[in-house]
Amino acid sequence: MCEVLKVSRSSFYHWKKRKPSGRSERRSVLSAEIFHIYHWSRGRYGSPRIARELESKGMNASRPFVAKLMRELNLRSIVKRKFKKTTNSSHKYPVVANLLNQNFQVKEKNKAWVSDITYIRTGQGWLYLTTVIDLFDSKVIGWSLSEMMKAQDTSIAALKMARLHRPLQDHDSLICH
Repeated sequence: MCEVLKVSRSSFYHWKKRKPSGRSERRSVLSAEIFHIYHWSRGRYGSPRIARELESKGMNASRPFVAKLMRELNLRSIVKRKFKKTTNSSHKYPVVANLLNQNFQVKEKNKAWVSDITYIRTGQGWLYLTTVIDLFDSKVIGWSLSEMMKAQDTSIAALKMARLHRPLQDHDSLICH
């Protein structure tokens, strides 16, 4: 192989026996420590926080250098998405009275149902999950999953399912919250 590459045998064996340079040793130690800190933080630390962690351990490395090593190690931190405000409480419309008044202890079925909508991010966009829960036994009695946040697809569909699972009697006085 030395003949093909036109390298003398002595040069090859000298190269093979040589010790790694100080720079490459430091780089491998830093890479191992970055890998450890990244997994210790469950992937939440990016290059700025990892650089600060390294500094607190007495290992100096600039943030750009840590970022470069993270790219080489194929480590990407989990980026927290910005909270999307979906409720506008400052409006001129009348506000409905709070009949439950934070009293979630109900002694009979079909006296108080509560509903909520949860936003679920998917690869194709958002899905909207609406649930209806009977406070008597805290069971989900109706739900709806929709691609559009329209009352017909979310709240009304979930309430229809709830009425199928828990039919109402004529004398029932139900609070939907």
